[in-house]
Amino acid sequence: MFYKELLEQTNSGKEYLLSAPIIEDVMLGRFDLSTYIAFLNQAYHHVKHTVPLLMAAGSRLSSDQEHLQPAILEYIEEEAGHEHWILNDMEACGVDRSQAAVLPAPFESELMVSYLYDTVNRKNPLGIFGMVLVLEGTSAGLATEVGKIVQKQLGLTNEAMSYLESHGTLDQEHLKGFEVLMDRIEDPDTQKAIIHTARSVYRLYGDVYRAIPAQAETWQEVLAA
Repeated sequence: MFYKELLEQTNSGKEYLLSAPIIEDVMLGRFDLSTYIAFLNQAYHHVKHTVPLLMAAGSRLSSDQEHLQPAILEYIEEEAGHEHWILNDMEACGVDRSQAAVLPAPFESELMVSYLYDTVNRKNPLGIFGMVLVLEGTSAGLATEVGKIVQKQLGLTNEAMSYLESHGTLDQEHLKGFEVLMDRIEDPDTQKAIIHTARSVYRLYGDVYRAIPAQAETWQEVLAA
């Protein structure tokens, strides 16, 4: 029952993430278009690394981890191209997609991605499943509700909501399979690596959320130019 242990051991990290002020602000309607764009920009700069990270993890599996390769391949197929959905949403919000694609990554998302590459390349490649728990778990719990609030308040078309709308439903389905997958992992060292990575990513992703209000101010200037 490793999945249950994983949730219990990472609950404090989850609380740190969910206590980010921006989440309450959105729920109470205290945001504007620049806030949403700042969120999408952060998302673009970590989502575009999801497939490369999974590919790197798959390539570094030890002989006793190879039975999990099909699960990693399945995640790669499901996650491929999602960064383009984000660029589509940004374009529908009035952002030049070609400029958005080449902007430097915000520090917080760059740090999170760097940590994950280090985990895969230097530690245990299956630590990547800690990232899956955090990102898909957060999306499954928040994306659909947040998407409805954002679309209603900002009066956006469906073309501007593809990332949030799709991930809310998809990630709820993914988590069911993720639970089964985690319960197949019996190696104590791998379990520790996944727990450690999830705790770290909860903290790092929480900082990504905490940075959004300040970055929204920069996007206000861009939109006004």
